[in-house]
Amino acid sequence: MQSTHSIDFEQLAEIELQKDEEELAHLGGDTVVDAGCQEANDVSLSHPYYDIARHGIIHVAGDDNSGRKVITFSCCNLPPCHEIDHVRLLEYLKYTLDQYVENDYTVIYFHYGLRSRNKPSLSWLQSAYKAFDRKYKKNMKALYVVHPTNFIRVLWKIFKPVISHKFGKKVQYMNYLSDLHQHLRFNRLIIPKEVLQHDEKLRIQQKGGLPAVARAPPPRPPLPMQQFGVSLQYLKNKNNGGLIPPVMEQTISYLKVKGMRAEGLFRRSVAVHIIKDIQKLYNLGKVVDFDAYGDVHVPAGILKTFLRELPEPLLTSDSFQPILEITSVESILRVNSCKEIVHHLPEHNYTVLKYLMCFLNMVSQENINNKMTASNLACVFGLNLVWPQEGAPSLNALVPVNMFTELLIEHYTKIFNSRTVPGESLP
Repeated sequence: MQSTHSIDFEQLAEIELQKDEEELAHLGGDTVVDAGCQEANDVSLSHPYYDIARHGIIHVAGDDNSGRKVITFSCCNLPPCHEIDHVRLLEYLKYTLDQYVENDYTVIYFHYGLRSRNKPSLSWLQSAYKAFDRKYKKNMKALYVVHPTNFIRVLWKIFKPVISHKFGKKVQYMNYLSDLHQHLRFNRLIIPKEVLQHDEKLRIQQKGGLPAVARAPPPRPPLPMQQFGVSLQYLKNKNNGGLIPPVMEQTISYLKVKGMRAEGLFRRSVAVHIIKDIQKLYNLGKVVDFDAYGDVHVPAGILKTFLRELPEPLLTSDSFQPILEITSVESILRVNSCKEIVHHLPEHNYTVLKYLMCFLNMVSQENINNKMTASNLACVFGLNLVWPQEGAPSLNALVPVNMFTELLIEHYTKIFNSRTVPGESLP
């Protein structure tokens, strides 16, 4: 009996998928080329899942507004079913998530591009849901479904009996790409051009049309006391020439006294409304009392947010490529390579980086209590310190960026001991 129902559901889903395809045709033509033809050119042949990764179905794209890692899944890059091993696809998805499930993370599912020819079976979807046990579901804080269709609604009805209420609350539907703006930094996402084109058609179809989502709104002039989203130079001018931004100085000073032994420091996310409220206080020049929040993870989250919202990364965009090359350097020479890269930073960036790394080195030395080794801290801070000038960093960038950051933390003294900063003398 169950198998009959399964067949009925499969047929129902297929019918809705065909309806979706017909609607797309009426929308102005299906511009998607054969699914799976877009290959990720930056995937190494030595990648353990090269056969799957080369299609560019899955990407890691920076952080959301709460500092959670963002993983995207693009249906338009799924090749036809006969050209891909779905068992391997599931393994690759788990392989990717395994790098982040110890921390909170977010998933964006770009539905556009799912067709009859590339749709995995319902049984595969069921096995996939079962394969992701509690550790995956617990730390996934949000699942954004972009451009949902009737097929998604049918799918939800099919799976609703087996999906927990708690997990169901994490699913949010985004009818347009612009809906993502309030949740994450849109310009860091890797969005297939077909998805962008489809979104534009949907918006034009809407009465009166809407401006293209890919265009960022014009920047507003900063508030007189603004601390977030402004340059280090702007902060220096507002801080009477002080090189260390007040937000960094205040959060780090607080954490040195009250947070060094807090388990999972910097790993736990903080509610978005708390982060926004504190940002508003800082930007208005008001005093922030972290004791009032009763949670050391709040100032930790504020520090990560501050770094993530700098207009240019602390390590500068120019350093991104040299950092990516760190994995090709012999192990014994990597510390010296790190030293050379950071010594080429502008004085202001170098001073702030040295201040931060000194603190993170102290945190790592308390890892027996806080469980935050140099490696763990690097996973949290890596992409908050450096990112490419255009677009989001690829999955392949994570290893070198995290390795570089770990070396800065672990070998802080050796890397930073030969260049003084203003007000400091060499030992």
